[in-house]
This record gives sequence, C-alpha cells and structure tokens, in this order.
Amino acid sequence: MNRLAAETSPYLRQHADNPVDWYPWGDEAFAQARERDRPILLSVGYSSCHWCHVMAHESFEDADVAAEMNRLFVNVKVDREERPDVDAIYMQAVQAMTGRGGWPMTVFLAPDGRPFYGGTYYPKEDRQGMPGFMRVMHAIDEAWGSQRDDLLDAAERLRDAIERTTAIGGETGTEPTAEILQEAVTNARGQFDPRFGGFGRAPKFPQAMTLDFLTRQYVRAPSSELLETITVSLDAMAAGGLYDQVGGGFHRYSVDDYWLVPHFEKMLYDEALLAGAYLRGFLITGEPRYKRVVEETVDYVLRDLATADGRAFCSAEDADSEGIEGKFYLWSLDEIETICGDDAPEVIRFFGVTQNGNFIDPHTQYSGNILHAVDRTEMRPAAVKRAIPKLLAVRAQRVRPGLDDKVLLAWNALFLRSLAEAASALERDDWMEIARANGRFLLSELRREDGRLLRSWQGGRANLLAYAEDYAALLEALVTLAEVDDVAWLAEARTVADELIRLFRDEERGGFFTTGSDAEALIVRPKDVQDNATPSENSLAANGLLRLAALTGDTRYEEIAGGWIRGMAPLLGEHPTAFAYLLGALERMVTPPLEVAVVGPLGDPATNALWREVTSRVLPSAVVLRAAPGEGAEHSPLLADRPLADGKPTAYVCEHYACKMPITDPAKLKEELNGFWRQKTPL
Repeated sequence: MNRLAAETSPYLRQHADNPVDWYPWGDEAFAQARERDRPILLSVGYSSCHWCHVMAHESFEDADVAAEMNRLFVNVKVDREERPDVDAIYMQAVQAMTGRGGWPMTVFLAPDGRPFYGGTYYPKEDRQGMPGFMRVMHAIDEAWGSQRDDLLDAAERLRDAIERTTAIGGETGTEPTAEILQEAVTNARGQFDPRFGGFGRAPKFPQAMTLDFLTRQYVRAPSSELLETITVSLDAMAAGGLYDQVGGGFHRYSVDDYWLVPHFEKMLYDEALLAGAYLRGFLITGEPRYKRVVEETVDYVLRDLATADGRAFCSAEDADSEGIEGKFYLWSLDEIETICGDDAPEVIRFFGVTQNGNFIDPHTQYSGNILHAVDRTEMRPAAVKRAIPKLLAVRAQRVRPGLDDKVLLAWNALFLRSLAEAASALERDDWMEIARANGRFLLSELRREDGRLLRSWQGGRANLLAYAEDYAALLEALVTLAEVDDVAWLAEARTVADELIRLFRDEERGGFFTTGSDAEALIVRPKDVQDNATPSENSLAANGLLRLAALTGDTRYEEIAGGWIRGMAPLLGEHPTAFAYLLGALERMVTPPLEVAVVGPLGDPATNALWREVTSRVLPSAVVLRAAPGEGAEHSPLLADRPLADGKPTAYVCEHYACKMPITDPAKLKEELNGFWRQKTPL
C-alpha cells in the first residue's frame, strides 16, 4: 500500500493499492525528488473520469509499468477537484505544449515543480498513433540524463508563459456598455445549432450559463430568435440521453451533435447550473416540461448525492459500473417489455427502444438502449409516467456507478443557490429547509474555528484551504438565501466577502487569485478567468459583490467588482460562451437596477401573494428581499423606513433606493414588474 489510503479524496484512495509508489501532492514528494535527483511524474484526474480509469487499469495497476515508474520518477497523484490550483497550472502547461488538454493529465516536472513535458491519456503500448506510456517514460528518462539543461530552460520559459496569464484583466480597460451585451447576444446566437440545440459541434457541453444570459436578455427585449435559442436547446438536452430519463439529472456532456450519447458521469455542478437554467426556462415560458426537469434533477441530487444526514451533497457519480461505461443506464428491449407490461409499446415508441440498441461500450462491446424522447416536445404520456417508477425500482437493484462522496464547498454552494431559488419559485418549503440545512453545514463543517473556509469534507473530516472559487460561490449562495429566505443571511455573506477580499484580491491588477495569501507557494499564483464547466472565481466574485453592494449599500464591494469588469469588458461581447457568467455582472453595471422589498407578516396570505409575484418570474439584475414589518433594516437599507401601507402587506419597487408608490395589490405589483424594462431604452 502506498501513501494515499488516508486521503479525503475517494479518487486518491482508489489508487492506494496500486503497485505505484504514489505520493499525494506535498513537500514530502518534492523533497524525495530532490534527494533522488529524479523528475516528478504528476498524474491528475478525478474519480468519475472514464479515461482516468482506463489508464489506471492499463498502466498503474500493471506491475511492470509501476516498476518503471518507481525506478525512474517520484510519482504524485492529484485529485483535480480537491486541488484546482495545481490542476490549472499544469493544464495550462500541457495545453501550451500540445495544443490540447484533458484528463487524465500526465506531466513531468523538475524537482522544483516546473513542468517540462506533458500530455493526457497514454496507452501502455503504442496504439493508433499515440505513443505508449512505457516509451514516453524511457524517453523522458533519457532526456533528463543527457539534455537536462535544455529541459530546464524550456521549463523556465513555460513557467514565465503561465505567469503572464495572471496579468489578464486589470483596472484599466473599457467602460462597460449595453452595446457589449448586444454583441454578446449576436455572437452567442451565431454559435447556436438551430437543428439540435446548444452551441457549437460535438462534443457538446450543456451551456447553462449561456442560456441563463440569453434568458435574461429575452426578458429585457423579447424576440422570437432568442426564445428559439433557449427553448430548442432546453428541449433537445432534456430529450436526449444527456438527461437521465428514468432517474433525473444530467450527464456531463454529449459525444454527438444531437445529445443522444453522453459521457455518463454525473457531476453536482452540472445539476446545479442546469436546474437553474430549466427553472428560468419554466418561469419565462410556463412550459410544464421544464418544471418537471427541475423537480427530477433536484430529486436526483437529494436522493442519490446527499450525504447520510442529508445536509450536504457528494461530488459526482462515475461513468462506469461493473467496468462497463454506461451499463447502469442502458436497457434492452426485452427488459422494457417485461417491466412495463401492457404499457411497453407506448414506452418503446416514446423512448425509441430497439432490439439492437443505440450504444455499444467500445471496450467491452456491451450494448443497450439509451432512453431518449424521440419527439423532443411531446409531453410524457400516461403509460410512460406509470413506467418510470417501475424502471427506477428495477434499476435500483443494479450495481450503481461509483460515488465520489467528498463534499466540495464551491459545488455545494452552486447547488445551494439553485435549490433555494427553485424552492422559492416553486413554493417548496421542504426544499427550502434542506437549503437552510446545507447553508448551516457549509458554515460549520467547512469553516475552521479561526474562520478560514476549507475546500473538501469527507467522512467528518474537512481538508485543504478553500480557494477563491469556494468563497465566491458561497457568497453567491448566501446572498440568494438572504433574498429568498431570511435577510439575516447577509451578515454571513458580508463576512465571506470580506475574507474573499482579504485573502485573494490581486491588489495590483484587480480580480482574485485562485489561492489565498496564506496558501502554499506554487510555481505561479494562478488566477482563473474564463467560465468553463463552472463559473470562474472572478465571475462568481464580481456577481456576488455587486449583489451584496446593492443589498447593503456598501459601495466598496461595487468598486472592487467594477474594476475587474472594466478590465475584462473588451473580451465579453466577442467571446460570450467563455464569459457567460461574467456577463451577468456586466449587466448589473450597465442596466437599470431593480430593487424590490416586500414587507408584511411572514406567512400572511397577503404577504405571500405579493411575494409570489416577485419569485415567479425572472428579474434580470434585480435584488429582492422579504421581511416582517420593522425588521431587517440593520442588514439592508432596502428595509429601512418601509412601513405597511394602510396596515396591509406592502411591496416597494425601487431603483437606486428611490422607490415608487407602495403597492398592496398583487395585480398592480405584477403590472409594475412586467413594465419595468419596457419603460427603459431597449438593448
């Protein structure tokens, strides 16, 4: 057994019995490399990564390969989800060297941590134009012995190039304008696939943040083109194999243009972002099929990803089960006929089930049907509704994909925000109670006694200093809880924001570094800029700080966020899918702010009627609050001097804290909110 058995990461523990003499990332590994004068072989992956498992089976579990690894290198295993800082630095290096990236990532480092060669997956032996892992290792060893100076020179140039990426942005730039938003809409529409939905070609990732941006623009300036982009994409993703038609929730991405065949891993962050996108799709269209997707996705997370006490959520489920990709999710025609009985013909028609199936695992040749709705907009017929619980019950008896049971602060915060928003909009008090419990869990179990947040929790043990992403995602979640649950959450939000600024702010160039000022020194101090599968730390921070400024009146938060947005503004319109979440912060700077406060006895039907008008719609760039009379002013000036009008629950619709006449009639509040943007200059 190597050194990984006691780690909090399930991914690292998966490799604890390898014959490879693995080290976790840390001083011990680098000291050993210096002592032996050998390079470090850094292997980065994550537990639900299919090709990570393939390379593990082919190479890391092979005694001959492991012997060469141990002889030639000091071997370090990293879970990219626990250590996004390490992953980001060396992924930039691999992309610079090879023009592409991905996982598993394999990088060779000098004993001081500088990378000099790298790639992604390597087969054990040469195959299909790919060099074999054994051959690569022997070539690296030969070069280390005979061309070391050249390798180290290249490593230093590569380190300098990575460090230059942290200079992106800065306090100087372009003053944000509404024209940037329109440019972003045009360019996002230009990438739209009108036939199959989504953006770009295969492999297709669900662009939830881009859809959210377009949804907000549709509310401001409705158009048939925008509505088509949103609804065709939502319908296509929810109808395909990307969506788990039986158990709810989304797989990570589609390998084809039409969303049929997914990579089968399920990630908590995808469920968080897509639940939010479908919620907003439901709010602008009223389509019940979008509401169903929200409910099923949330139910999937609460059922299958929740920790034992239900207060937090695990990171991911694997793509494989029983060594076969997707086996857990595949169905044969005979199974459907047996399980569904008289309903089988309708189920077979609706989900496109055939004798031969539509998926074959390339490694094992195991085949079956990925269920998908043939007609993307057809409502599920009664036979299908009756069949789903039966299929789910049968599937529950199968061997489940592996569960990565570590709790990550940032990903939990992303889901917490969507859960709270959905609980409020759909009036699910049970979901709101779970959201509250999750918020309390994150603030207690992932926060040290000195207040420092931590990244990862597993089995009662928290580990690793939290990153800017964790702080900023938690800030967003706490602001949302303050808006839709209890304004008192703002106190914790301010604490998190102040610590984010203290520990991570780049005082010279603006924005936030990935790692805190109290973290270990890496070869560079990374800064995450682009929105990828998840929002970047800087996009989360900019949005969270602007929302916090609007709710508290503290302009310091607005100034810090504004500096970053001005520095990035020239890029946003041109590359909307790369900065989709940051576009939300730019919106808040260039469009009229909307502030809504509902004051009335909590639980009063008249208060609830006003509040439903606020939460049952998409309100771009808005902040909202609800409180009992005379409460909450210590947290937000939006609640100061807000009496009941004529003794009735009252809504205040404001802009820069200047409020219109108080409203007590829900119908008049609806009219006011519907007309807010029509009174402004359209984009």
